[in-house]
Amino acid sequence: MATQDMVKGPASYFPSIEKKYGKPIAHWMQVLEEAGPHKHMELVNHLKTEHQLGHGHANALVAAFMAKA
Repeated sequence: MATQDMVKGPASYFPSIEKKYGKPIAHWMQVLEEAGPHKHMELVNHLKTEHQLGHGHANALVAAFMAKA
């Protein structure tokens, strides 16, 4: 993969998130949607405490989720 084609930002974590937790990114976006309107770190903490995600993975998912809003 050429450098210009490499995924950057939060999405660069998506393959490892799917591999480690066995769920597609769409699942995590739905979890965040159902969590309701919260601030960034509140959503990160939700993923960490309720779904046992690591901080970096949770942060990447929330960043991508909030960028869509």
